[in-house]
Amino acid sequence: MRLLLTHIHELYQTETVHRRTRVAGAEMAEMPKLHNAWLLIENGLIHSFGDMASMPEMHADETIDACGRLVLPAWCDSHTHLVFAAPREQEFEYRIKGMSYEEIARKGGGILNSARRLNETSEEALYDSAYERLLEVMAQGTGAIEIKSGYGLTTESELKMLRVIRKLKENAPVPVKASFLAAHAYPLEYKNDHEAYIKLIIEEMLPRVAGEGLADYMDAFCEEGFFSVADTDRLLEAGWKHGLKPKIHANQLHYSGGVQVGVKHNAVSVDHLECVGEAEIECLRNSNTIPTLLPGAAFFLGIQYQPARKIIDAGLPVCLATDYNPGTCPSGNVPLLLTMACTQLKMTPEEAVHAVTLNGAAAMELQNELGTIAVGKKANLILTKKMNSLAYIPYDFGNNPVHKMILNGVLY
Repeated sequence: MRLLLTHIHELYQTETVHRRTRVAGAEMAEMPKLHNAWLLIENGLIHSFGDMASMPEMHADETIDACGRLVLPAWCDSHTHLVFAAPREQEFEYRIKGMSYEEIARKGGGILNSARRLNETSEEALYDSAYERLLEVMAQGTGAIEIKSGYGLTTESELKMLRVIRKLKENAPVPVKASFLAAHAYPLEYKNDHEAYIKLIIEEMLPRVAGEGLADYMDAFCEEGFFSVADTDRLLEAGWKHGLKPKIHANQLHYSGGVQVGVKHNAVSVDHLECVGEAEIECLRNSNTIPTLLPGAAFFLGIQYQPARKIIDAGLPVCLATDYNPGTCPSGNVPLLLTMACTQLKMTPEEAVHAVTLNGAAAMELQNELGTIAVGKKANLILTKKMNSLAYIPYDFGNNPVHKMILNGVLY
């Protein structure tokens, strides 16, 4: 199957000779592109591309005139909690009335609320609702996604969540990565015996998760009131022993030490990062770990935004992800995320798009398959509505820029 796009107004994220695995620092403001371009897709992969003035004669099974439209790589959303049993709008009202995240958690809300509901929900029902959410975010441009467990908090429920994620992997037309996040919160029965729960994760859950091949990554919520640096250190070490690379929640509410313990264990990414100082910057500078910012959660919780400018100006890469979850960011809308990045984090449109394409792919170790327009990469692409420039996507906030999705070379 050969699909040809012609007269593309702007073709973004093009790569010819030098293949980048991530974009950092000042380079994030530079977006390679072609004006009035063509692109040929063959058997689900990008075959070739160039400007219309030099387009050779070629055969295609289907040709699309993209006049007035942009084409760019599909979004790579590297941090979500897409599998959950029910929304938590009551907690939204609690926060409006002045309750803090910690106070809601102490009342049995938050993660424990989601865990209680998930334990009561069948695997089939969880899959059906998660697949519906996945279709929704795909329609908004998402072409690869990471999904975490962490709303089970028992061995069987964590395995149930991960089996749902595996089924999504098998059936979805986009790449899906799975993270094991039993270290998301302490269940009520372990409220006063944290050591016992950590042992349960390490000695019972991890061997079963790894034995069934249910996860790509090991995650932990390293934060005051949740899992300490010492706890996280043990958990990540145990994950490595079972072949699970770390991707952790760090520094959302406090300067928790999460960045440092993540880097110590060569984490693929450290995510949230509302609290970042010079110590965290220096630690990240000497690592391959990708800082991943989740401004949707900061927006929804009404807390401080992540210091994206400080991180980029230090020469580091920045990844953006939605944190789609039922409690603190009930949205997987990447175009809206781009608006937040530009208006609140003061990122340029080019920086923001790099952060959800190539850097998002790198945060899932998919940088060799996705994230740029390059020969041989998977043809997961966005064909936008008619617009003049990349900046129109975050400018036109709240609206979906997608005209059509191309996934595995197939037009949706």
